This record gives sequence, C-alpha cells and structure tokens, in this order.
Amino acid sequence: MRFGVESDRGMVREINEDSYKVISGRDGLPDTFIVADGMGGHNSGELASLMAVDLSEEYLLKFFQPDLDEEGIQSFICDMLKEVNTNIFSKAKESEENFGMGTTFVIVIFLKDKLIIGHVGDSRVYLVRNGVLQRITTDHSYIEELIKNGSLTREEAHNHPKKNIITRALGCEENVSVDTYCIDVNDEDTFVLCTDGLTNMLNEDEILSVINSYDDPQFSCSELVRLANEKGGEDNITVIIVKNS
Repeated sequence: MRFGVESDRGMVREINEDSYKVISGRDGLPDTFIVADGMGGHNSGELASLMAVDLSEEYLLKFFQPDLDEEGIQSFICDMLKEVNTNIFSKAKESEENFGMGTTFVIVIFLKDKLIIGHVGDSRVYLVRNGVLQRITTDHSYIEELIKNGSLTREEAHNHPKKNIITRALGCEENVSVDTYCIDVNDEDTFVLCTDGLTNMLNEDEILSVINSYDDPQFSCSELVRLANEKGGEDNITVIIVKNS
C-alpha cells in the first residue's frame, strides 16, 4: 500500500481549517486515514477539525480490538464519532468565540480485503477502479437534498450559491448520525479522501485525469492541490490518495 497527502490553505482563506491523520504501521491498528474540514468563526473551525482527528486517534489507540469484523468496525466508528461529537459540542459551549463550531469527517479503515468508511458532512471518499472514478460517500448537504428530490441536477449544483451549506457535522448538535460503508478492496484500487476545497474547484473528470496520469500518489496529491489553487483556491484543500498496490 502506498499513499500521499497534501493540505493547503488555498488562495483565499487566511488559515487552514482542514485537518488530517494518517495511521500506518502501528502495532495492533489497521491502516487508517482521516480527513476533517472545520467551520466556525475566528479559529474555531481549525480547533474543531483538529479535535476530531486527534480524539479519533486517541480513541483508536485506546479501544480498537484487532479481532473486530467489518460490522464490529462500523459499530466502533459510530461509537467513536458519538464520543468525538460530544467532546466538540461541549468545547463549543465553553466560550462565545467557539460557539457553533463543527467539522466534517471521513475515516477509512483497511481491514484485509475490506475498506470500512465512516462519514459525516460533505468531505468525500472516492474509489478509482479500472480507470473509473466512483464516489462512495453521499454528501450531507443542502444541495444533495435538492438533487435527491429532483429540484436540481448535478450540473446545476456545481455553481449553486448554497453549495457549501451542510446538513450534518460533528460538534454542531448534541447528537450526530454517522453513515458507514463497507466495500471490497481489489488489487490496484485507488482511494481518494478529500475536502470540498478540492471538489468545488475541480470536477470529477479532472480529478480522475490526474490520478490516472501519475503512478506516485504523493505527486498526484500535489498536482490536484496545484490545479485547485490555479482555478481560484477558494477554500482550504486537503487530499489523501491511497493505492492498494
């Protein structure tokens, strides 16, 4: 398994409110990749996303059991994110400047020939298999709701003025609902985790073109960030690419 990661504040934002975590080569822990995109006034988004990835790592180190099966890991992720959500929600209530802070969150855990995903918000996980890009996660966003009920096409959604409104995040409410997925992992599969700072600047064909053009996942990450910034870099950009080869 090979991976690359790049996180950049973009061309507009003053600070980078994205956070990520790579857990690889740790005894007793499967390879795990996390991306979070924080939001809130002042520096609260940065705090929320950093808390999310750090608390998740602590929870994994403390409670993960190596004999968990795929269903067990999905339950584990849900329990972990409920705990993380409670911590961020409590922190947000401590001071006025942190009030209302929250973060998107995606985690992927490799379990032998399976990939287990936990997801809240509009950061995404993609699979590239046989040269084709497939989105695994479904955004928890206002736009996605409009697409689901037929009010909006995907083409119209790309330039919609409310495309950044999300309907679910860690830390914004006392309780959180977590989506989980389990998919088979094949040889030569490539997985992409990213924040909307990438997907709002580049369409899926552009993302796929970069991934198919370069073998080195780190180079692909850097190239995707460069292209997103070239197109305006309107938000923080974080991308992790994992190649099962």
